[in-house]
Amino acid sequence: MKINALINTIFKYLVISFFTVLVPLIVTPYKSAQAAVRVKDIAYIQGVRDNQIYGYGLVIGLQGTGDSQIFKITRQMAVNIFQKMGVLISDSDFFSKNVAAVMITANIPAFARPGDKLDVIISSIGDSKSLEGGVLLQTALQGADNEVYAVAQGPLSIGGYNVEGQAQSTRKNISTTAYIPNGAIVEKEIQASILYGKSLSVVLRDPDFTTATRLVEVINNLYPNSSKAIDSAVVNIIPPSDFQSENTIVRFVANIEELYIRPDSIARVIINERTGTIVAGENVRIATVAVAHGNLSITISEKPEVSQPNALSSGETKKVQRTDIQISEEEKRLLVLQEGVTISDVARALNVLGVTPRDLISIFQAIK
Repeated sequence: MKINALINTIFKYLVISFFTVLVPLIVTPYKSAQAAVRVKDIAYIQGVRDNQIYGYGLVIGLQGTGDSQIFKITRQMAVNIFQKMGVLISDSDFFSKNVAAVMITANIPAFARPGDKLDVIISSIGDSKSLEGGVLLQTALQGADNEVYAVAQGPLSIGGYNVEGQAQSTRKNISTTAYIPNGAIVEKEIQASILYGKSLSVVLRDPDFTTATRLVEVINNLYPNSSKAIDSAVVNIIPPSDFQSENTIVRFVANIEELYIRPDSIARVIINERTGTIVAGENVRIATVAVAHGNLSITISEKPEVSQPNALSSGETKKVQRTDIQISEEEKRLLVLQEGVTISDVARALNVLGVTPRDLISIFQAIK
């Protein structure tokens, strides 16, 4: 009897231990799939954003790869620069393949102060073959209001090259677009406002009604009755009276950004035919479908042959083309995918069929 009681006790202990270990294993995948993230990672404060600025200028120091004489804008820009420096020169007197007209673009972030540095992108306007080795002359960058907010200048950095010879040319990436890290200096601040009256707004980068509702719940748990959802993208917040001043509003925004929320996401499949890329969310489910995908190969070969007439005939020897066409189709098994399977299940099943990424695109486009 004592032995039976001991066995029963051990069995109960093992059963309890089994469920203690098993339950976390079952729940964990759901939690990891719906992981909580900070508010600042999925949303931003309305009014806190980048602004685009641009300008046009001149790149010098090119090794004969600049704009041709046909592009008159480059010559006119160069002449204007010389005249500003007191050098008298006419448009017809300027001949150089070492300069190129370019457009300069940059993004100036919110709250950027005079003296801050920005990265700039340089793009050729004319028929320049390469900007490699060039230096951008000082160029003013303006906004949509035609106000100057930054000045750019410096040596260009490109991620490619373009080399040409008389019989052959070699190119890597694009050499008519360049980059200058910290190439612009902010000269004027763009005013940005957080508070509109007594409220501020949090904008979701991926609008969703469920996520907006969850965001309101999280904020109201910290600051009761302070927020409400305007739509699927915007949540309006009225800070408590303790955070209404300019000295305390920054602390309030920081508190909101550090809150954790579980964002919701729709079932989505993104297909890029140009690169052969397929991106699918975990929530994607499909209906029952049968898939059979075969590869059809057509080979056409041309073989020159000589047609020789008989010795006593009046015909002529001619060169003729013989065409050989071969068609082969690879047989594939019919695969049935049951309703409710995930994209990962589909991918594993299609890999069994030996489907290539290009074939996957065709299959996913056909499956509804």
